[in-house]
Amino acid sequence: MGLQPLEFSDCYLDSPWFRERVRAHEAELEKTNKFIKELLKDGKNLIAATKNLSAAQRKFAHSLRDFKFEFIGDAETDDERYIDASLHEFSNFLKNLEEQREILALSVTETLIKPLERFRKEQLGAVKEEKKKFDKETEKNYSLLEKHLNLSAKKKELQLQEADNQVEQNRKHFYELSLEYVCKLQEIQERKKFECVEPVLSFFQGLFTFYHQGYELAKDFNHYKMALQINIQNTRNRFEGTRSEVEELMNKIRRNPQEHKRANHFTMEGYLYVQEKRPAPFGSSWVKHYCTYRKETKKFTMIPFEHRSGGKAGDEELFVLTYCTKRNTDTIDRRFCFDLEASDRPGVPVTMQAFSEEDRKLWMEALDGKEAVSDIFLCAQLDKIGFTIIKKCISAVETRGINDQGLYRVVGVSSKVQRLLSLLMDAKTCNEVDLENSVDWEVKTITSAMKQYLRSLPEPLMTYELHGEFIVPAKSGSPESRVSAVHFLVHKLPEKNKEMLEILVKHLANVSKHAKRNLMTVANLGVVFGPTLMRPQEETVAAIMDLKFQNIVVEILIENHEKIFKTLPDATFPEPISMSVSPPNAPPRQSRRQGQRIKRPLAVYNLCLELDDADSHSSPREDTPTGSMDSLSSQSPTPAFPSSPPGLLDGNHLITDTGDLAGWTTNLSGQSRPSMVSWMNTPSANPAATNTVPSAFFFSNPATGSDRAVESVAHRKARAVYPCEAEHSSELSFQIGAIFEDVQFSREPGWLEGTLNGKRGLIPQNYVQFL
Repeated sequence: MGLQPLEFSDCYLDSPWFRERVRAHEAELEKTNKFIKELLKDGKNLIAATKNLSAAQRKFAHSLRDFKFEFIGDAETDDERYIDASLHEFSNFLKNLEEQREILALSVTETLIKPLERFRKEQLGAVKEEKKKFDKETEKNYSLLEKHLNLSAKKKELQLQEADNQVEQNRKHFYELSLEYVCKLQEIQERKKFECVEPVLSFFQGLFTFYHQGYELAKDFNHYKMALQINIQNTRNRFEGTRSEVEELMNKIRRNPQEHKRANHFTMEGYLYVQEKRPAPFGSSWVKHYCTYRKETKKFTMIPFEHRSGGKAGDEELFVLTYCTKRNTDTIDRRFCFDLEASDRPGVPVTMQAFSEEDRKLWMEALDGKEAVSDIFLCAQLDKIGFTIIKKCISAVETRGINDQGLYRVVGVSSKVQRLLSLLMDAKTCNEVDLENSVDWEVKTITSAMKQYLRSLPEPLMTYELHGEFIVPAKSGSPESRVSAVHFLVHKLPEKNKEMLEILVKHLANVSKHAKRNLMTVANLGVVFGPTLMRPQEETVAAIMDLKFQNIVVEILIENHEKIFKTLPDATFPEPISMSVSPPNAPPRQSRRQGQRIKRPLAVYNLCLELDDADSHSSPREDTPTGSMDSLSSQSPTPAFPSSPPGLLDGNHLITDTGDLAGWTTNLSGQSRPSMVSWMNTPSANPAATNTVPSAFFFSNPATGSDRAVESVAHRKARAVYPCEAEHSSELSFQIGAIFEDVQFSREPGWLEGTLNGKRGLIPQNYVQFL
C-alpha cells in the first residue's frame, strides 16, 4: 500500500488522521531529498575521482538499487511500475561497467547534476517553505481561536463582531494555505518520478559514449532507454491530466467546501471544545477534542487532541447519545455551546463548544437527525428516447465523420450542444432531427451531445455498484485475466446498461479501425470515454488517481467487444481476479532475459500510426494528448502467451503489433544471431523470425573482447514431463511425452535447445527429462 491521497475536504476538518497522512507525505519527501543529495554526491565523485571509478560506480549503483518511489493510491500503471523499476535497471548496467576502467569525459554536469540540484532546490525547497508557512499558520490559527473562544459573551456586540471577523479571516487564510500545501505535496510526489529519473537516464546515455569496450552493452541499453522514455512520457502526460483534474477539484472545494464534503460512515465529525469541570476553587477547563457521531447507532466519540504535540492527547471516549440541547449565553460565559447527555450518565450533561454559530447549527442538525436534502432529479434515462438518441448520433458519426481527426476529442460549442440535446430529449422533436443529412449540426456537436447525454445519466453505464470491481482487474493480472474479469462483470450489469454499452463499444471499435485517419487509437478512446462510462460516485483525489485504470477497462471493452458481448462469460470464473495461465502443476520457467528484466510491450506514440505511409497525417489537436499506439490494457508485467500478428520490419528492428522491438545484428561471419536486446525483450511472433536462433550463440566478452562459443553437451534426447505453450517465437510448444532430438544446453541459464518435429527452439530445462 502506497501513500494515502490527501483529500482537499480534509483540510477543512484538519483531523488527526489527516495530520498523520500529511506527515507521511512529508517524511517521504524528506527521504526523497536525502536520496537526491546522496545521488548528487555520488555523481560528483564519479566525475572527479577517475582513479576510484569502480568504487564510485558500485556506491552509485547501490544507491539506485535500494531506493523505490512511493506512489499515491493502491496501484500503479505499467508505465509507473517500469519507472519505479528503472533505478534497479540502472544499477544493473553500472555493475556490468565495473570491469571497464576507461577514463570518462567529465561532461555530465549539465545532464545529471544541475537538473537534480534544480529539482531539489526549486521543487523540494518550495515544499519545505510551504511546510514552514503551514506550520506557522497552524500555530497562529489555533492560538487565535483559543484566545477568541475565551472572550466573554458580556463584551460589547461591536467588539464581539470585530473579533469574529478577525477569526473568520484568519481561518479562511489557514484553509487557503492548507489547500495549497496539500496540492503541492501531492504534485511533488507525482512529479519526482520523472524529474529524478530523467537526469539519471540522460547521464547513462552519455556514459556509454566514452566506453569503447561497452559498445555492445550501450546498444542493448538503447532499447531499454527508448522503452523507458516512452514510459516516462506516458507518465508525464498522465501527470499533466491528473494535475489539472486535481486543481479543478481543489477550486471547486475552495468555492463551496460543504457541497464537496466526503461521504463516510459518520453523520458529523469535527473539532469541539469540551468543558471539563474541576473541584472548587479551580473552576473548569476547555479541552479540544475531535468528535464523531453516527446517527444510526447514536454513538458519539471524543478524542482529545493537542495540535502542538501533533497528535492524540488521550484515549478515545465513546457514549450513546440520549439528547442534545442548545445553551444560551445567559447560562454560560461562552458562545456556540450545547449540551449532550449520555445514556450511561443520566442527568450529567457534557457541555460542548463549537467553533462558530454555523458550526453549532450543523452539529445540532446532525444530532437531532434532520433529513438531508434530496438529490437533484436528472432527466436523462436509459429509456426508448435514450436509445434513440445514441443510435441516431452513432449513425450520423459513422456516416459523416468516421475519418475526422480528433473525433470525440474535439468538442462542440456548448450552446449548440445544449440546443441539440434539448431537441433530441424532447419526444415530440426527437424523430424530426436529421443528423445524417443536415448541415446545421457539425460532427463535433453530435459527438459532444452524445457524451453529454451519457454523463447526464443518474449513474454511469457501468454503474456505481460495479465501479470498484471493474477497476480491480485493470490494476493487476495478465491480459487474459483482465479480459476474463471484465467479461464476467459486463454480464452483471443491468440489461439496459449492457445493451447500451454494447451499442456504444461496437461503435468505438469501428472508430479505432480508422485510427490512421482520425488519430483516435484505442488508448485515446479510453482516455475520452473512461470518465464518461465509469465516473466514480465521489469526486476525490483517489478517484482521479484511478482515471488511468478506468481508461484501461474501456480499452479492454473495445479490443475484445466481440467476445465480451457476443459470448457468455466462463461459468467457472466466479470472481474478477487475476488468473494464472501457467500449465497446471507445471514448475515455473526460468526467465530467458539476463538481469531479471520485466517483459513488457512498448507503448508507441501516435506518430507510429503512419509507419507504412511516407506522407503521415498531421498530429492531432492540442487537446489530444500523445498516447500509446497500443492500449494499456494489453500491458502486463508477465504476459503469458503472445498473440500478436507478424510485425513490420523497420531497419534493424522488428516492430510487432504489440509494440515490442526485437533487435537483430550480424556477426563478423555474416551469421544471424540475436542481440542482447532480443534476449531482454519479447521477440516478434513473426514466423520468419522463428528459426533465426542458431544452435550455438556467440557473444563478445566484455573483459577480453573475444568471441567464444557456449559450451554444449553431447547430443542427447529428452522427453517432456509437463506441457508447455511457447511464449516467444524462439520457443517450442509441446505436450507431455514429446521426444526432443539433438538436445543441448543453451547459453541462456535454465533453458535447453532441441528439435521437435523438424523445428528447433528453446525448451525450459525443468520441463523435460534426459533419456
